[in-house]
Amino acid sequence: MLVRDAMTTVVLTIGPTHTLRQAAALMSARRVGAAVVHDPDAGGIGILTERDILNSVGRGQDPDTERAHAHTTTDVVFATPAWTLEEAARAMAHGGFRHLIVLDDDEPAGIVSVRDIIRCWVPARRQVPA
Repeated sequence: MLVRDAMTTVVLTIGPTHTLRQAAALMSARRVGAAVVHDPDAGGIGILTERDILNSVGRGQDPDTERAHAHTTTDVVFATPAWTLEEAARAMAHGGFRHLIVLDDDEPAGIVSVRDIIRCWVPARRQVPA
């Protein structure tokens, strides 16, 4: 199975000046665990995850003043839609992260998460008739 079969194609994209509270609200509303941060001035895209927000709040930082750019991972490993799920899982395990931005023609086409991979690898639980 390929990344294109598992990835979420609705990508939440935010700017580098969004506050962490704004990012968290958008992520919560869309029920996603990561946002692509597009920063044309810094030369590319990065990723902000729920863990990044949690770490900031855990350090006592104010989510109303902290900006996404200060917490964005810019050293990103990108997947392509043609990667196998094994390749994606290996990259995540090696890098210690749970989300990969999927690029197609150098543009974000989706995000694949550990949850997406598990959903594909583990058959859905069947309802047992009562």
